[in-house]
Amino acid sequence: MLFTLPVIVFILFILFIVVNGFRILKEYERAVVFRFGRVLKNGALIGGNGPGILILIPFIDQMERVSLRTVTMDVPAQDVITRDNVTVKVNAVIYFRVVDEQKAILSVENYLYATSQMAQTTLRSVLGQGQLDDLLSKRDEINISLQRIIDQQTEPWGVKVSAVETKNVDLPQEMLRAIAKQAEAERERRAKIIHAEGEFEAAQKLADAAQIMNTQSAAIQLRFLQTLTEVATEKNSTIIFPVPIDMISSFLKK
Repeated sequence: MLFTLPVIVFILFILFIVVNGFRILKEYERAVVFRFGRVLKNGALIGGNGPGILILIPFIDQMERVSLRTVTMDVPAQDVITRDNVTVKVNAVIYFRVVDEQKAILSVENYLYATSQMAQTTLRSVLGQGQLDDLLSKRDEINISLQRIIDQQTEPWGVKVSAVETKNVDLPQEMLRAIAKQAEAERERRAKIIHAEGEFEAAQKLADAAQIMNTQSAAIQLRFLQTLTEVATEKNSTIIFPVPIDMISSFLKK
């Protein structure tokens, strides 16, 4: 017999040690190693906290993997009552990543779930402090405020919130109709203002022209001749037009 029972047992034990003692971490992963329940700041025996190959002591060391990549998490739609008593549904998306793997494991039970709940409660709180017009027109300011508040709350967990973006704002049907009427009234107001400004400018120009013609009689005569020319080119009929006495007064004097 080539291998005896003790040799086979020893080989199996070595294989078990190798399988349970070696860990491979990817470039974006880090490890939190516990030995007898206490966290090791330097990580495993070989490899530290990763990435690469880590060698642990079987049955003694325990390892928790933590990803350092940015997580994109949808915040479910939240019922928000604005300061002007309008009920809306708002959902958002939050971008965050782990910057301290030990805090993410030791300070909170589940940092993903905790960050999601913090984002939901902060979304309702911040949006409830503003009015509906602010929610619709000041999205950038609201996003910055949400990011700052959530980041402050998750900092003790070793989580860095890089951005928060509000996505959809669902309004009641009666509020949509009111907003549509308001927009239509605003367009009509602008159209009337533009029309009135045009009438004012036209009247101002006519008053200036009348003042010039009143001071210079030659300007009236030139305008009269120009009008005759335009009428002659546009109409194919004979027109009898009275000639102002000012145009022939010089001939009468001679």
